[in-house]
Amino acid sequence: MGARSDYDAEPAAARSSGLPDFGGDISEEEMDRMMTNARAATDFLKAIGHEGRLMILCHLSSGEKSVTELEKLISARQAAVSQQLARLRFEGLVDSRREGKTIIYRLADGRVSRLIEVIYEMFCANSDQKTPD
Repeated sequence: MGARSDYDAEPAAARSSGLPDFGGDISEEEMDRMMTNARAATDFLKAIGHEGRLMILCHLSSGEKSVTELEKLISARQAAVSQQLARLRFEGLVDSRREGKTIIYRLADGRVSRLIEVIYEMFCANSDQKTPD
C-alpha cells in the first residue's frame, strides 16, 4: 500500500472535526452544491496529481523560480517542465511574468500553498521515521 504517516494514527473523529455531519437528510439544493464542489475539488486534485507538477508546486511554494531553475531542481528537460507549467497555468495554479527573455513562475492560488504544507507534513516531514505499510 502507500507510505504510512503520523496522519494515519490520528483517530478519524479528530481529523474530521471541522467537517459537516452528512448523516441527516440533504436537500436537492445542498446535493447540487456538493456536486459542484466535488467537481471543483476533483479538477484541483487532478491538476496537482502528477509527480512533475507536484514537484514544481513544491519548489514554487518557497518562492518564484524560472523555467531553468525548475529544470535543474526537478532534473527534467525544458520541454517537460514547460508542458507541466502550461497545465498549471491553464488551471490557474501558477502565474508567470517576463524578465527579459526569462519567464518567472509563482504560485497563483493560496489553496496550493495550504495543500503543499499538508502534503509535506503527511509525506515528507520526518520521512526517515516513516515506515512503508
